[in-house]
Amino acid sequence: MSTAEHLRKRLDGGGILSAPGVYDALTAKLAQAAGFAVVYMTGYGTAAAHGHADVGILGLEEMAANVERIARAVSVPLIADADTGYDNVAETIAWYETAGAAGLHLEDQSWPKKCGHMDDKSLIPLDDMVAKLRAAAAARTNCETVIVARTDAIAVEGFDSALQRAAAYAKAGADMLFVEAPTTGEQIEAIPRELPGIPHIYNIAPKSPGIAIEELDRLGYALAIFPGICFTATMRACQTALADLRSSGLQANLPEWREQFDAWNRFLEPDE
Repeated sequence: MSTAEHLRKRLDGGGILSAPGVYDALTAKLAQAAGFAVVYMTGYGTAAAHGHADVGILGLEEMAANVERIARAVSVPLIADADTGYDNVAETIAWYETAGAAGLHLEDQSWPKKCGHMDDKSLIPLDDMVAKLRAAAAARTNCETVIVARTDAIAVEGFDSALQRAAAYAKAGADMLFVEAPTTGEQIEAIPRELPGIPHIYNIAPKSPGIAIEELDRLGYALAIFPGICFTATMRACQTALADLRSSGLQANLPEWREQFDAWNRFLEPDE
């Protein structure tokens, strides 16, 4: 069974899935070891790992290369951020499938895109996004690959437009909907209610309320993603450790590294 088939079975099985945001092979391995059944390659974290903000600097080659590294590191399904599909959505589908993604999301921003929780975004026309999604569905070599349609319309055109766009994207062949950055409880409740019959993603990120997974399940969401979980932890831990080293000249976590050295080496070794 391919990871795409496995992902679809998990989505069809009822109950919400949690997918931590991972940005490299190590964070993916840690997420799988923690017991998560799906991982999500965050575009924000991937850009940050390259030393950039998520403002459309990385292209298809960099993103697909990261998909491949992550997919090779884990056995659970990987859903990956594919931004706008770049210059050629069919080529993007081919690269991501070859790299090992079980699913990917395409957004309706114009290029250069921005993180969905940044300000001053713009969108492509609805008809252009519909055409893009139809091309993506037709380009799949594995019919089980999950194509997620993301709309950033709430911040640009308003909530009603976001619902209209998402409905059109579902008709165009999207397997899953991702209405980005709802800001109120009323919007969060309305999305799966007004767009029934298709699974929905909820993104735990800066502009959206943090909601317990049990509540999202009750509201009808199929997947919760946590793009910043590893990135935030890494940033804060590194900043603290580096500040300690700069001020004291001593590596405060050296005893932990010594104690865990053999265990971490075993964890990082490839499977037999």
